[in-house]
Amino acid sequence: MAGSADRLLLTVAALDRPRLSALVLSALAGTASGLLLPGALAAAVDAVVAGRPSLPEVSWLIVLGVTEIAVALIGGIVTARMTSSATAWLRRRLADRYLALGTRSRFADGDAISRLTGDCTGAGLIASVVVQLGSTTLISGGSVVLLALMDWRLALVFLGSIPFGLMFARSHLKNTADDVLTYQEVSGELAARMVDAVAGLRTIAASGTADREAERVLRPLPKLSLAGRGMWRTQARMVWRSGLLLPAVELAVLAAAGFGVMAGRLTVGQVLAALGYVALGMGLVSQIPLLTTLSRARSCARRINEVLDAPVPEPGELGVVPGRGTLELRGVTVEGALRDVDLLVRGGKFTAVVGRSGSGKSALVNVLGGLLTPDEGTATLDGRPLEKLRPYELRAVVGFAFERPALLGATVGDAVGYGSWAGEAAVRGACRSAQVDDLIVRLPDGYRTPLSETPLSGGEAQRIGLARAIAHAPRVLILDDATASLDTVTEAAVEEAIERTLPGRTRVVVTHRAATAARADTVVWLEDGRVRAVGPHGELWRNPAYQAVFTEGEQ
Repeated sequence: MAGSADRLLLTVAALDRPRLSALVLSALAGTASGLLLPGALAAAVDAVVAGRPSLPEVSWLIVLGVTEIAVALIGGIVTARMTSSATAWLRRRLADRYLALGTRSRFADGDAISRLTGDCTGAGLIASVVVQLGSTTLISGGSVVLLALMDWRLALVFLGSIPFGLMFARSHLKNTADDVLTYQEVSGELAARMVDAVAGLRTIAASGTADREAERVLRPLPKLSLAGRGMWRTQARMVWRSGLLLPAVELAVLAAAGFGVMAGRLTVGQVLAALGYVALGMGLVSQIPLLTTLSRARSCARRINEVLDAPVPEPGELGVVPGRGTLELRGVTVEGALRDVDLLVRGGKFTAVVGRSGSGKSALVNVLGGLLTPDEGTATLDGRPLEKLRPYELRAVVGFAFERPALLGATVGDAVGYGSWAGEAAVRGACRSAQVDDLIVRLPDGYRTPLSETPLSGGEAQRIGLARAIAHAPRVLILDDATASLDTVTEAAVEEAIERTLPGRTRVVVTHRAATAARADTVVWLEDGRVRAVGPHGELWRNPAYQAVFTEGEQ
């Protein structure tokens, strides 16, 4: 996993090679000017002390100082642009992968948000972090060389501090890596719980379980706090150690330089240059917190790779053949939802799916429509296995409407036509069938009203979602509680309109209403993930247990 994470980071770093080259060149220019600056300062000071004309030395010092400032400014701009483009690229790849995984994704919504936001940003910093570390290493090495050229005794004193700096760096990396990864993983878990709680806010408030839900959401907090405290302890330890090391080394070098001045080997200006080289040489120690950022980038890449490496369904190789829309399940099992289900849904018929809460209704229709691949068994459409059909063809012939539809698009009209090639006339016709046209035409800009400016009740959103499914003109229309918020009169009117608009189409409707089941040609009665019975509503109604399914829904 670490190897694949590092490969991903290398790919990210090389995404924008022109800007990467500009960043490296600016870093090299900054390194060169930084290394030349102490020598220029020494020359200017010595010229002034000796009473010589100092204009050339002072001018050179000013040029180096301005260059260092300009290079830092350019590097900051290039870094910001590289990081933003790398983050955007990672988010596109990650979003594409989540969409490819579809309903088979094992990643919770909140965790997915955490990876798309924080992890992509952390991994996107890799180029700037590596260049900064490389630049600091060059400056530290160069300062030692220049110090040795000035007086090998000073370099020897300085080199005595290197083992301590390396020990600090090793200890910092060792203690930080696990805490950083734990912090990110727990943050993702916390975000997932928070998203679930926000989605069910009204239910939580109505049931009076706010305190218990808050306890559930915040349960990972102690672990997060422990990891956070570990990171800060390591950081604080590094700061005070490096804070003590730098003045100690400067004091030792200054004492050695003092003996050099007394012996006539060094000038006053060279003493100042020596202190400058020591500060530059110790820059690697002061930049050790960058190693935390590097460790975080690697952890982010590991979490991103967990998604990118997740297996996706194989692309279909078969096309959809003409047919009536007959659906069949053979020995279908979905862990935790369905067990050994055999079912035939005849083409062109209206089939209702009923059952108590948790009986597996949504899982069943998701398998029938190809949104969910069963763990065992096969699902077919007009004799062809769903998992072998080309996804874009399958989506064109199977339409879905959900209890809580996600409405996408800039305008209301876009939301209805989303994912189809339906023109304006088809969109309006679908809305009339879904009994929502009257609402839309009363909006300020009708179908062109921005979706963000359109307040919708649950029933209105359901009808727009239903219109979107109708606009596809599918061979099979699956409604997963898509009319639950409608009153019975409106629901009946919608069903009649669908029958007129899409005659002879297969309809599979999850419902909790006896009246809806009564209008169906066939009812599939689920219980504990199994098909208990299939037949007309009138026949099944003779069974008190079947009646209890609807009685429970009314309580």
